[in-house]
Amino acid sequence: MDIESPEKLIELLDRHAYLADEGLATAAFLALRMGRPLFLEGEAGVGKTELAKTLAALLDAPLIRLQCYEGLDAAQALYDWDFARQLLHLKAAEAAGITDVGRLEGEIYDRRFLIARPLLKAIETQPSVLLVDEIDRADDEFEAFLLEVLSDFTISIPELGTIKAGTPPVVVVTSNRTREVHDALKRRCLYHWLEHPGFDREVAILLRRLPGCTETLATQVARAAERLRRAGLVKPPGVAETLDWTEALLTLGAKELDPGRAAATLGAALKYREDVAHVLGNGLLTHG
Repeated sequence: MDIESPEKLIELLDRHAYLADEGLATAAFLALRMGRPLFLEGEAGVGKTELAKTLAALLDAPLIRLQCYEGLDAAQALYDWDFARQLLHLKAAEAAGITDVGRLEGEIYDRRFLIARPLLKAIETQPSVLLVDEIDRADDEFEAFLLEVLSDFTISIPELGTIKAGTPPVVVVTSNRTREVHDALKRRCLYHWLEHPGFDREVAILLRRLPGCTETLATQVARAAERLRRAGLVKPPGVAETLDWTEALLTLGAKELDPGRAAATLGAALKYREDVAHVLGNGLLTHG
């Protein structure tokens, strides 16, 4: 798809119910045009992962997600051999009386026995959108390995040879900044920090994503979310939580945010007992 400007990208994202501001749309547009990974950093729930999903939808490309976590290593991200199927193949060959060791070795290391993990799958799938989610949760060693893969989109498999992407995937790397990501990886990418949306944009997001939502309810929830983000909570609500909270209220038939229903559904917006206690104890749902 030929996207000629950031303004056009904003329009296309909006068709898929993702409301991007000019800064984010420009960063994403440049990443697409320049063939560079897009590094999105910001608090959880501000729309980093959702942008990757939306880009995949508007580009009509599969989203391939690599969820990072502590202890993630290259094998879990690249590929693995299906040892169970290889063993079955050897047993079948033995039953058939095949004893040629060279032939057997060549057969068990055939591509059909290779399990493609996200990075290899993204390199082999064209077009595709590769989401490397929460890179800050992975170890430094994996970060260095990822940098190498993103440099040339080439993977070497000793038994099969080198696999190189004909058309590199669109890459979105996200971080919640639980730790600092090394400069070397950031330099490889185009960087953008995602803030919580402003009041008007959050109201627009609620109305766009939840068709049954009234303007009154969207306005009241967005205003309440603003208060909660200023309340010094362990985990203030992001856009994802605001959407969940509004959907919960709509499920209960709410047309506006009254304190009783707000308190009853607060678990959709806040995920820590201390935060819930602080909000309820200080009457933060009864203001405004």
